[in-house]
Amino acid sequence: MAEAAHQEKHGFQTEVKQLLHLMIHSLYSNKEIFLRELVSNAADAADKLRFRALENDGLYENDSELHVKISVDKEAGTVIISDNGIGMNREEVIANLGTIAKSGTKDFFSKLSGDSAKDSQLIGQFGVGFYSAFIVADSVTVRSRAAGADPSEGVEWISDGEGEFTVAEINKPSRGTEIVLHLREDEKEFLDDWRLRSIVSKYSDHISIPVQMWKKETPERDGPDGEKIPAEPGKWEVVNKATALWTRDKADITDEEYKEFYKHISHDFADPLTWAHNRVEGKTEYTSLLYIPAKAPFDMWNRDQKHGLKLYVQRVFIMDDAEQFMPTYLRFVKGLLDSNDLPLNVSREILQDNKVTQALRQGCTKRVLQMLERMAKNDSEQYQGFWNEFGNVLKEGPAEDFSNREKIAGLLRFASTHNDTDAQTVSLADYVERMKEGQKQIYYVTADNYQAAKNSPHLEIFRKKGIEVLLLGERIDEWLMSHLTEFDEKQFQSIAKGDLDLGDLDDEETKKAQEEAEKQVEGILERAKSALGSKVVDVKFTHRLTDSPACIVADENGMSTQMVKLMQAAGQQVPEVQYQFELNPEHQLIHKLSDVQDESLFKQWIEVLYDQAALSEQGSLKDPSSFARNLNSLLMSLSK
Repeated sequence: MAEAAHQEKHGFQTEVKQLLHLMIHSLYSNKEIFLRELVSNAADAADKLRFRALENDGLYENDSELHVKISVDKEAGTVIISDNGIGMNREEVIANLGTIAKSGTKDFFSKLSGDSAKDSQLIGQFGVGFYSAFIVADSVTVRSRAAGADPSEGVEWISDGEGEFTVAEINKPSRGTEIVLHLREDEKEFLDDWRLRSIVSKYSDHISIPVQMWKKETPERDGPDGEKIPAEPGKWEVVNKATALWTRDKADITDEEYKEFYKHISHDFADPLTWAHNRVEGKTEYTSLLYIPAKAPFDMWNRDQKHGLKLYVQRVFIMDDAEQFMPTYLRFVKGLLDSNDLPLNVSREILQDNKVTQALRQGCTKRVLQMLERMAKNDSEQYQGFWNEFGNVLKEGPAEDFSNREKIAGLLRFASTHNDTDAQTVSLADYVERMKEGQKQIYYVTADNYQAAKNSPHLEIFRKKGIEVLLLGERIDEWLMSHLTEFDEKQFQSIAKGDLDLGDLDDEETKKAQEEAEKQVEGILERAKSALGSKVVDVKFTHRLTDSPACIVADENGMSTQMVKLMQAAGQQVPEVQYQFELNPEHQLIHKLSDVQDESLFKQWIEVLYDQAALSEQGSLKDPSSFARNLNSLLMSLSK
């Protein structure tokens, strides 16, 4: 190999420096995973070459036997992992080994605490891949050449992981990537051939690419019965099963193998919550292996971030992140799909409107929802853990997947007035089972957060009558309820929109008392409407309140307060919401206000009540200074 030329020095991206430091100190107790990560990357490179070679067979360069090789040089203190996969050019080496181009990076580092044990869990969610090499090595050399490139276009990358790396041009006759780990003095255990073989067997048995290690030559020797055993020359020996795990019979695969395969495809350190492995035959023939992770990745909330399944066609790797087979609201699902019905030269464009794609998507979606239903039924604690991580993503489902709306609704969890906690543990089935006799609707209230929902004045009559109300305080909740109209033939009803009619839940005696209360202050409605003018659509009496004197209510078919905020946050222009102002005729303050004869003073009082109600509903006022002036004026008049 020619001496390196045109050497350049580069600095690591700031996040890479932080990650390298954290890995060396936080993942030390699980340091053997470096080999799993590097072998996994090498296998991916081989898969990518196989796919590219479908259109350009010349990329194989007369070497189509793909493999990963691991060798040891005890004298030099190095472990070498090499592959004859797709390889990298100079720009790819700098981009892939010098930066972390992953959304959620900033959020990831903001969550690090300095506690090694806790931080290692976070690093596992983020994924480390190549950088795990620095757990055991104080220096790493990478030599790579892209398939199809000239041997003179090889690249050598060298770094000690301290902040800088050098890149130089080299001559590399063979395509692919070679990683040389210069082990730390206290990591020489990994120079042991048997130790490396056991790690490969533990973590990489399921990889379909052969992982080879050098078997030393053995001299001629005597057998147990005195016969001569001939000498064997040294050779490369396959040390993993090299059979794609998903092609094997489920009965022959252990849970540990399933878990390790998950870590291979996801680069997650934690075990998955659950998985489903299925072979389907009929109109469409395919195998799916789908996993539900235990922890949410940091880029989950970026809907534009690539997500999806690994796609294989007839066991040939086609693409990562094939999003066509999994709806966006299930973007947390990891796994793969191996189809016998798609063409080997399939592209993302062909997949978009393909009937086979639609059938596969429906099948995979159904399988995931079944997994979640089974988990919710058999292990509520495990499901609650899932919900805490992914619940808000699942809430996108009713808007996206009409055909599975009822199933998704059954998987949703909410906070409610039944529990004095913000934990989202109440299912809709739980709610329906607890509904009062004569109750026909599922009541809910949306707000900026749980506390605002819990303290909404709209809840007062429901608390008095012991009627459960769902408390929705997440930003996604308003979007969810605009698409979720019923469950188990029960309609959803926002308690902050439209007129409140409790129907059979109100007895005749209560209704008579309410009518009597209204008669005592009946003149106040016209006066209030005149004072407020165009601020309100109408002024009415309400019996939804018990402790508050007034509230504002959006139109039944209009846009709610939370939906307006959601649209505005997305940068959309929305018309101003017109509210109905409702007065509690049983409240002492309304009785006193009804007796005020001075119309100017009455106007100040009614405007203060309206602004109080608006503040409670909206969280802010359009004209807070007017509210302050009115309030100060009234306080001054009381002190005279």
